Amino acid sequence: MSMGVGAQARFTAIREVTAHTPRKFDPPRDEQGKRLRVSEFYGVNTFDIHKMKEKLPKEVYNKLLSTIEAGKKLDGDIANTVAHSIKEWAMGRGVTHFCHWFQPQTGATAEKHDAFITIDENKRAIEKFTGSQLIQSEPDASSFPSGGMRTTFEARGYTAWDPSSPVFIMEHANGKTLCVPSVFISYHGDALDEKTALLRSMEVLSRKASELLQLLGYSGIKRVVPTLGAEQEYFLIDRAFFSLRPDLIMTGRSLVGGQPPKGQQLEDHYFGSIPARVQAFMSEVEYELYKLGVPVKTRHNEVAPNQFETAPIFEEANISTDHNQLTMEVLKKVAIRHGFSVLLHEKPFAGINGSGKHNNWSMMVTASGPDLDGDNLLDPGKTPHENLRFLLVLAGVLKGVHKHSGLLRAGIASSGNDHRLGANEAPPAIISVFLGDLLNRILNELEKGTGSNTSAAAAVLELGVSNLPEVMKDNTDRNRTSPFAFTGNKFEFRAVGASASTAFPITLLNAAVADAFSDLVDTLKSRVKGAKNKEMEIFEVIREVIAETKGIRFEGNNYSEDWVKEAAKRGLPNLRKTPEALAELITPKSKGMLTKLGVFTEAELVSRFHVRMERYLKNLRIEVDTLRHMVDTQVLPAAYAYHGILAQAVTAAKVAGVGTPQLATLEKLSSLLTTLQEKRKAMEEVLNKVESQPSEDEKAKGFATHVSEAMAQVRTYCDELEAIVADDFWPFPKYREMLFLS
Repeated sequence: MSMGVGAQARFTAIREVTAHTPRKFDPPRDEQGKRLRVSEFYGVNTFDIHKMKEKLPKEVYNKLLSTIEAGKKLDGDIANTVAHSIKEWAMGRGVTHFCHWFQPQTGATAEKHDAFITIDENKRAIEKFTGSQLIQSEPDASSFPSGGMRTTFEARGYTAWDPSSPVFIMEHANGKTLCVPSVFISYHGDALDEKTALLRSMEVLSRKASELLQLLGYSGIKRVVPTLGAEQEYFLIDRAFFSLRPDLIMTGRSLVGGQPPKGQQLEDHYFGSIPARVQAFMSEVEYELYKLGVPVKTRHNEVAPNQFETAPIFEEANISTDHNQLTMEVLKKVAIRHGFSVLLHEKPFAGINGSGKHNNWSMMVTASGPDLDGDNLLDPGKTPHENLRFLLVLAGVLKGVHKHSGLLRAGIASSGNDHRLGANEAPPAIISVFLGDLLNRILNELEKGTGSNTSAAAAVLELGVSNLPEVMKDNTDRNRTSPFAFTGNKFEFRAVGASASTAFPITLLNAAVADAFSDLVDTLKSRVKGAKNKEMEIFEVIREVIAETKGIRFEGNNYSEDWVKEAAKRGLPNLRKTPEALAELITPKSKGMLTKLGVFTEAELVSRFHVRMERYLKNLRIEVDTLRHMVDTQVLPAAYAYHGILAQAVTAAKVAGVGTPQLATLEKLSSLLTTLQEKRKAMEEVLNKVESQPSEDEKAKGFATHVSEAMAQVRTYCDELEAIVADDFWPFPKYREMLFLS
């Protein structure tokens, strides 16, 4: 029985993979050969605050530092000095080119490299990097998504340095490039990127949180900074297998593939021993990230086979967003060195867990006084007053999530995340908040009015809040099914997809909480004015908000159908698919809040709706086209070839007058082939019907339902064929090979 070309390639890949030896990664060492500590090379490729202090004149350094701390633009008077110092530092490390590194609305990063070299008036080559080149660049904006904010002929766009995020050096095989983290705006000043709105949301949250703290009697507040730590999940498969899967190459997920006998049901992968080859990969990833100043802290096996996670120490949200983009980029680059491919899709394999990006979010104060500086506003305090602050901030977060739950769902919407959310492995599409038994009990008691009516301090003590710091760590994070869970001193936004930029969901979360803080400030100003007991008025407002937001709190199993019914009774939106979720971006409520706060203009917000809807449609079109190609050129031909072999065997057996044990298999194969051809034809008809719809919205809804369902039916019969076609005819690496041999 001859083997097909596709099957031959598959078996060749299997031999290569099983013969693989781990790439040896030798950690950096000093001149005596002693291994360096991480602290000795950490941030070596970043022009961070320490290098600024070392290399800049004191006056320039102080001006730049105040610019960074205040979140303002760089003073043009010092730009040339800063640029010269950065250039000298970079060239000393072998850098020849620079770029403005920015985040357009593609989910990835973008860069255009320019050499330091220029020609002077004497026609001599010199290296030069000016303040204007540092502050601003002008890439062609015509080919980046804008959602209709500019016409094609309006190609001009500008990138502008974000001085709050350190300049860094990206190393590659044939050189090094200086990268300047930047925002990206149009000729008319509209934000064309993910970062501009994030910075705006951070600024407005800082302003509203500061106003709230001032009403509590705090002074000397400089800023309130949202912090973030993004846990990055991913799959690793051998690159030889990856190259034989058109679906993984084109879409990032397997469009066909039968289930192996073993998946994750034995629960033996989570936190298991890290394979040697993967350990070598992880070590090199961490080395590259440490040089870039990315504080990766944790690495481990995840639940599914060949699924892993890396997690950092928290940082300011904009820096953390930049660092997560770098993490995804470094993962992909280093994987190639080790013969791996990294899969960041939310659901690369059916039947096992998908990948998310848990966003650990909180707020930190910078202040002139030591009593407040560095405080985490979601960290329960040690005094009644500090815990009154904690309860007020907590109430504000609950109010923001409750009021804008649909908008937060829009922030995590994507074609990939649709496969993951609600699949009994990830949070559902219903946004709710988990607080843990202790905190939930305290809020219930508070809502009932339990506690002293004489003073807020006495009420806090009676509620048991004063003991929170000691017991909180043992009474939270008991519900992995929640999309937004309190975990002791932060909220974990677990519904974000693995491939997503953290910028957009965190922008919307910052804005939602800022809006709630704004409401609280307005209410408190009127209530405490002339009040005899200011803190008791604040306490009463907290009680009211706790009662108002009770519907968003849920401590049970978010996977259950009972919760779906209960959520509907509470009026919580259940936006299962991306098109209906994205519609939340352009509701009057969302537009009003986001434009009022200055996070987006209405045109910018509408553009993001169109960009994301267009990306959703394009992703699904690519998927259906890839599936058609795989069925027509690989699945059916492989099945036809095996069908022919069986038919010949049956005919020969009948001629010989012997039994035909192959006949049952042949008849089943014939039936599956006929049905697959029918389903393939039906998918084409459904696709044509959906594509003929007049509006983008109708097309998106059609893809989300009818086209996706038709693709699932085609897959079902492809997978049944995989189970019956002889192994040496099947052209694609199977799940058992990709997940257990890599």
